[in-house]
Amino acid sequence: MADGPYTAYDPDSGPSSNGDRDAVPSVKPYHHPAAGWGAAMSVSNFMVRKEHELLSGTRAILKMNHPPHGFDCPGCAWPDATDGLKLDVCENGIKHVAWEMTHKRCTPEFFAAHTVSELATWSDFDLEDQGRLTHPMVYDAETDHYVPISWPDAFEMVGKTLRELPDPNLASFYTSGRLNNEATFLYQLMVREYGTNNLPDCSNMCHEASGRALQASLGTGKGTCDIEDWDKADALFVMGINAASNAPRMLTALTEAHKRGAQIVHVNPLVEAGARKAIIPHDFVDMATFHATKTSTLNLQVRIGGDFALMRGIAKHVLEEAETDPKALDHEFIERYTDGFAGYVREVKDTTWAEIQRQSGLSESEIRKAAGIYCDADRTVMSWCLGITQHEHGVDTIREIVNVLLLRGNLGREGAGPSPVRGHSNVQGNRTCGIDNNPSAEFLDRLAQVCKIDPPRANGYDVVSTIQAMQAGKLEFFLGMGGNFVAAAPDAAYTFEAFRKCGFTVNVSTKLNRSHVVHGKRALILPCIGRTERDEQRSGPQITSMENGMAVVHMSRGIRKPASEHLMSEPAIVAGLAKATLPHTKTPWEYYIEDYDRIREVMSKALVGFEDYNRRVRLPLGFRIRQPARELIFLTPSGKAEFSTVTLPDTINPPGVLTLATQRSHDQWNTSIYSDSDRYRGVKNLRTLIFMNDQDMRERGLKEFDEVDITSTARDGSTRSLHRYKVVPYDIPPGCAAGYMPEMNVLCAIGDYSTESDQPLMKSVKITVALSS
Repeated sequence: MADGPYTAYDPDSGPSSNGDRDAVPSVKPYHHPAAGWGAAMSVSNFMVRKEHELLSGTRAILKMNHPPHGFDCPGCAWPDATDGLKLDVCENGIKHVAWEMTHKRCTPEFFAAHTVSELATWSDFDLEDQGRLTHPMVYDAETDHYVPISWPDAFEMVGKTLRELPDPNLASFYTSGRLNNEATFLYQLMVREYGTNNLPDCSNMCHEASGRALQASLGTGKGTCDIEDWDKADALFVMGINAASNAPRMLTALTEAHKRGAQIVHVNPLVEAGARKAIIPHDFVDMATFHATKTSTLNLQVRIGGDFALMRGIAKHVLEEAETDPKALDHEFIERYTDGFAGYVREVKDTTWAEIQRQSGLSESEIRKAAGIYCDADRTVMSWCLGITQHEHGVDTIREIVNVLLLRGNLGREGAGPSPVRGHSNVQGNRTCGIDNNPSAEFLDRLAQVCKIDPPRANGYDVVSTIQAMQAGKLEFFLGMGGNFVAAAPDAAYTFEAFRKCGFTVNVSTKLNRSHVVHGKRALILPCIGRTERDEQRSGPQITSMENGMAVVHMSRGIRKPASEHLMSEPAIVAGLAKATLPHTKTPWEYYIEDYDRIREVMSKALVGFEDYNRRVRLPLGFRIRQPARELIFLTPSGKAEFSTVTLPDTINPPGVLTLATQRSHDQWNTSIYSDSDRYRGVKNLRTLIFMNDQDMRERGLKEFDEVDITSTARDGSTRSLHRYKVVPYDIPPGCAAGYMPEMNVLCAIGDYSTESDQPLMKSVKITVALSS
C-alpha cells in the first residue's frame, strides 16, 4: 500500500476513538466508589446504545466464567471465583464480550468500498467499530483494496511463501494472550517443526520481567499464590496496578480483605479509584444501599520507577527491627530455604535512608508505616503488574519484592507469596504451552520425544528484535495470531515503517484493526471465531482451555453461533497453515482438529503438570499446575530461594526532564478503545492529553488544557514528538507524567528496552514538555 499518514496518533485528526469531533473535553475529579452503579450504567449504555446486545449480552453474562456450560472471559486473567458465584463478572469483561458479540459485520462489500490507504487514516475506534470480520481477505496492491480469498488459497499462499524462504528464521510468529491452550500448543509445534524459535508474544511487552525475576529467585516463572491465598492474607501489597480498570474482579478480593480486617497497601504514582473504595455489583445489599467498602489501608504515591527503593526501605526497616525483636525475621526459614542472606544484609545496611527517600519519592515515615504493616502481618501477599515490569530495573525490582517476602518466610504457606497480576486472559497459558522465543532445553527435549520432531535450539526473535529485523530487511514473513501487534508495539513510526518493508504479513483476527492497514507488501486477514462462539468440528462441539494468572487451567465452551459461516477456529487455522507449509510433516493435523481431546492427550505427555489433562480440565474448577516453589522446592542452582544483592540504582532525571508512564484509560481494553472518556480519572471526550503535577506545570508556565508538544529523547540521542496534546493537572508525584497508550507508544524508542528483561520501557519514557507554538 501507499504510505498512509500516521493519523491514528495525530491529535490534529480529531479524537482517536469515537470520532465525535464536536465533543467538548472536560475533567472533573472522580470521588465515587469504583464499580457499583457507575459500572452498571456504563455497561447498560454500552450494550444498548453502542452494541445493541442487551438481551443476548445478558444471557452471555450469565454464562461467562461458569464452566462446564459457559465460556471464559476474554478480558483479564484474574481467577474465577471458587465459591460458585453466579455473577463473577466485571464492567470491562462485559464490555469486551459485547464488543466481540456485536451485530456489526465487516464484509467484503465494506472492503470493496474503501481503499487501504483510506482506512489507514481512520481512527483505531472507527476501524474496530466496523464489527466482526466475515471472510478471509487478501490485499490487492493494484487496486489498494482487500478482496476475498478462499481458505484453501489463503493457506496455500502462506505455505508456498514459507516453503520458499531460504531460511526459516526469515519468518516470525507472534501470539497474543487471547489464544487458547490447544491452539497455542499446535502453533508452537508448527513453528518449531518449520524450523525456528521466532515466537514473540505479548509477554515480551508486559510480564517478561516477572518470569525472569521469579525464575532467578525461586526457580519458577510464575507467582506461587492462588486466589485462596488472597482470601487468607493478613496484608496485601498491590503495586503498579490500576485494579478497577485492569483487573476489576480484584475489587471483590480487596473489599472482602478489608471487611475481615486485612491491611491493604496500594503502591502507585496515581491514587486510582480502585485504591480507595468500591461497591461490588453482585453484592445486592450494598448496591441497594449505596454502601461502599474501602479497598485500602494505605496509599503510597511512589515516584515512577521508585518501587525498588520502597522495597529496599521496607527491608531496611525489617532488619533494624530484628536488632531488638528476633521475631521480625524468620530465621529458621532463611537458614533452611534461602541462599545469599548475609550479602543481602550488607547491601541493605549500606543503602542510606536519604538515598531511599530520594529514589522512591516517599518520606521515611511513609515507608516505615508500610513496613510496620508488613511486620505486623503473619501472612503477606505482594502483587504487581506493568507499573513494575515496564522499567529498566523491572527484574531487580521484582527480585527485591521477593527478597522482602523471604525475610519473614512469606512463601510456601497459605496466605503468602508473590502474585503477579496478568493483564490478558491466557497470556500465562501461552507461555506454559510453548510460546517462548528462548525455550529451555528440557522443554525442547520433551517436545522432540513426544511429537517426533527435531526442534531448533537457537534462541529466536522476541517483539523488539522482530521489529528491528523487519526494519533491517532480515524478516520476510510475519504472522500475528490474535492481537493488534502494530498498535501495541513501541516506537510506532519505526514499527509502521518496518511492517511496510516486510514481504508478507498475515493476521488472524476477529475485527479490523491497525495491523491490517499497516502491512507488508502482501497481506492476509484470516478471521476466526471468538471466545463466546461455538467451535464445531467433525466429532461435535469442542471445548478449549485457558490458564489464569494464578496457574489454574480451566475449560471454556462457546455458546453463540459464529458471526459468519466463513470463520474458522484458531486450532483449525493453525492446522490448515501447518499442512500447507510442511509437505513432509508426520504430525496428524487433521486428526487433532477432528477432536481437541486428541490435542490435549499429546499436551499431557509434552507439558509438565498437564498429566491426565482431559479429565482434570473438566473438573468444576479445573486444576492448578504444580508450583515447586510453593512446596519450598527451588529449582535454582543452589536448590534454595536466592536473595538478590543489587545496589539501589539511580533513576533520578536531570532538571527539566519528566518520566512518562503510558497507561490504559478505563474505557479501553489493551488497544481496543471503547470511547474517548476515562470515568475513573474524571476525563470526558479526550485521549490526546498528558497528566502532570501542578508544580511541574507551574515551572513550565502551563495551565489546564494548554496545548503542549511532548518530546522524548532516546538512549541513542534520537527524539520523537507528539504535538498539541492537552495538559491535565493531576495528583501525581513531581517529575512524573502519564498518558494513554497506544497513542503515546510513538514516544518509546525501539532501542529503549530493559537490558534485564528486553521489555520496552513503556512506563519509563524520558520526556520534555513545552507549550505548543
